[in-house]
Amino acid sequence: MDLKGRAALVTGGSRGLGAALGRALAREGARVVLVARGRAALEGVVAEIRAAGGEAHALVADVSREEAIPPLVGGAAALVGPLDLLVHNASTLGRLPLRLLLETEGDDLQRVLETNLIGPFRLTKAVAGAMLVRGRGLVLHISSDAAVVGYPRWGAYGISKAALDHLARIAAAELQGTGVRFLSLDPGEMNTGMHADAVPEADPASLHDPTRVAERILAVIEHAESLADGARIEVMASSPHPSLEVAGA
Repeated sequence: MDLKGRAALVTGGSRGLGAALGRALAREGARVVLVARGRAALEGVVAEIRAAGGEAHALVADVSREEAIPPLVGGAAALVGPLDLLVHNASTLGRLPLRLLLETEGDDLQRVLETNLIGPFRLTKAVAGAMLVRGRGLVLHISSDAAVVGYPRWGAYGISKAALDHLARIAAAELQGTGVRFLSLDPGEMNTGMHADAVPEADPASLHDPTRVAERILAVIEHAESLADGARIEVMASSPHPSLEVAGA
């Protein structure tokens, strides 16, 4: 996908990978809408992008809330037009410190699923119709290695990301041949506030820089049409062509 002039929406856009991806997309000429719950940090990222000459807009919304989805999609379309790219990046770990599954309350699991799975499901439904009419669109699910590895105490988060991966696979199978495509991207462990909340003892130097991860994601977007629809991609995997390094589904 050539990003110049494309309309993109990125959830969780006020910090970490979402903010880095917003900067990278705008630099390539995309018209970017960033979404997050906190206004101040979100508008700070948008101001930074505009100062660098890019087009970016802020929409304050909580994607876990069903009633937030219609005005979010309508607002984004009013700002940049029909979406070409949707990035499901917003995510939550749930209650901290991370706890064993048998110590996790059902309500806690439900809250994680509302943000990490149900929100993307609703948002995709609200956006996909316009993509289908136009015969093009790319939906990226930001996943995690916790989706495929059973890490102790990462239960609620890992369950949500495993389901998010499968949501992409099923959507890809159901919309095959329509021009609307889905990919799951595992960015690896990143030096973000979320990772610090989960593993405060981790050495930041051992973690991926979100800015570098965002650059790899741009490469994935560029090569998206050559990748298997619904594939799960390890973004930072070593390869001469990192955008084409596909993990087992």
